[in-house]
Amino acid sequence: MDNVAIVVDDLAAAKAFFAELGLELEGEATVEGSLVDRLVGLEGVRSDIAMMRTPDGHGRLELTKYQTPSSRAGDPRAPANTLGAHRIMFAVDDIDDILDRLRPHGAELLGDVVQYENSYRLCYLRGPAGILVALAEPTGR
Repeated sequence: MDNVAIVVDDLAAAKAFFAELGLELEGEATVEGSLVDRLVGLEGVRSDIAMMRTPDGHGRLELTKYQTPSSRAGDPRAPANTLGAHRIMFAVDDIDDILDRLRPHGAELLGDVVQYENSYRLCYLRGPAGILVALAEPTGR
C-alpha cells in the first residue's frame, strides 16, 4: 500500500493532529487541471494536499482539502458501523499520553480505553473532519 487519502475541511488542523501522533510532513502541493479532473471524475478540481509519513517510514497519509469543487458534507458524527466508514489505527507506546496530547486538537473518545485480552489497550477516537482513529498500545510484550 502506498497511502491512504482523507478529505478534510481544515488542512492545517488535520496536519497538526497527525503530527501530534508522530507523523511527519513529507510534502505539500496544490493540484489542478484536466489530468486531475479525469483522475478523480470531477470537473474544475483544485485541491491542496499534504502528504504525511509514519515514523517508521512505511506508511503515508494524504490529507486533501478541496478548494473546488466544494466537498459534499458527510456525517462527521457517523458511528463506527456506518457502511463505507473508515478508521486508521496507529500502534502507540502510551495511549494515555497520546490522548492527552490529542485532546487540545479536538480528539474525542468514542467509548472507553479497553484492555483486549493480554495483548493491547485499545480505543477509538474522532479527530478532525470526523476521522475515526484507533490507538493500540501493546501490553503483552
